[in-house]
Parts: sequence; structure tokens; C-alpha cells
Amino acid sequence: MKSILIVEDELPISRVLKAYLEKANYIVEQAFTGDEALVKFDSLNPSLVLLDVMLPGQDGWTILDYIRARSACPVIMLTALGQIDDKLTGLNQGADDYITKPFIADEVVARVQAVLRRSANILEDDEAKAYGSLRVDFKAHSVKLHGAELSFTPRDLSLFLFLAQHPNQMFTREQLIENVWGIDYEGSDRAVDLAVKRIRKTIENWPESEGEIKTYRGLGYKFCVYEA
Repeated sequence: MKSILIVEDELPISRVLKAYLEKANYIVEQAFTGDEALVKFDSLNPSLVLLDVMLPGQDGWTILDYIRARSACPVIMLTALGQIDDKLTGLNQGADDYITKPFIADEVVARVQAVLRRSANILEDDEAKAYGSLRVDFKAHSVKLHGAELSFTPRDLSLFLFLAQHPNQMFTREQLIENVWGIDYEGSDRAVDLAVKRIRKTIENWPESEGEIKTYRGLGYKFCVYEA
């Protein structure tokens, strides 16, 4: 059974989410402050974190940074902040989804299931391919550059593996969302741009002579591989 850590300081909301998630057969733990969230994340190693932004003590952005520095655990931001800038901030920092209050508990459960499904549904392939000094192992879900393993969030890894599985083929944002994150994804296609930006930073030491992720303005993206 997968475990969910709910980080929410409003007790009624936390209780409702816990009840619905347990009904869906998840193991649920709760944290009500930022400091408690850090301790429980380290001790529990959850499958997914539901993370509020406005918390006593350390806020959700700080918790998200802490998680991303240590883990690829999926994170769904859960907050009353509804402005597009807040959503983009969360996605740019590596959040996997963003739900604005007020919400329906059944929707949260569905989003949790979708994010976990996408995280587990990274391309299965027996091959490991080398693109110059970049080695991509599709079965092990790992990417190494100059022999050192690179760290991606689950969403970014899914996107990168898909692009790397189809070198020199262009995909629109819509195609990437459908093939990588699923047709149930309800966020902005700007999330694709943000993910590509983070991926480029992760592989920034990959020599340009070997390849790059190229942008085709108004069209989409291509994982370009250059033959030696």
C-alpha cells in the first residue's frame, strides 16, 4: 500500500482528506506544521506529499525545496492561493500538481491517483541508450552524464525519458502532455515549458556538440542528437 503525507494546518481539512484517502486504500500520515512535516517526511519516506503553502513555521515553498533537494517523491500543492503566479512558482520548484481551495475531496483523491500513476508509468524499455557522454537507462529509469547519475523530479524524468526514447522527433506541448502526463492532466501547457527549462539545467554539462533539447517556436520540442 502506498503512503500519503498530508501537510495541512487546518484540522477539519486534514481529517476529511485522511478519511477519503484511507477509503481509497492509502496509508495516511498527517503533519500540521512545517517543522513537523520535515521530521515526518524523513522518517516516513512517503509515496506522495499533499502540501499546503501557508503553514505555521516553515512554509510550503521551503518544505518543497527541502523535499526536492533529497527526493523525487511526488508533491501536490494544496492551497488557497489561486493566482497563476503562485501555480507557476510551485510547478517551477518541482511540484507535480497544484490544487486550489476550496476543493472536492474526491477530486483530490483522483489527482493523487493520477500523479502516482504517472510517476509509476515512466517508459518501460529494456534498452539503455548512449548519446555521447549521456547514458539513458529506460528500464532502470536513470540518466547518467559523464558517469554521474542526474537527479530529476518524477514529472521531469518522465518527460525526459519520453523525449530521449524518440530522438530527433518533434512533439507539441499537447502531445507531450497526452503521452507523458496523461489526458486527465488539467494544468496549463506552460508546465511543459517549465519542465524543459529544468531539464536543460539538469543536463547543462552535456556537450552541445552531442545534442540538445531544441525549441521550435510555436510548434514544440525535439530531443536532438548529433552524430559524431
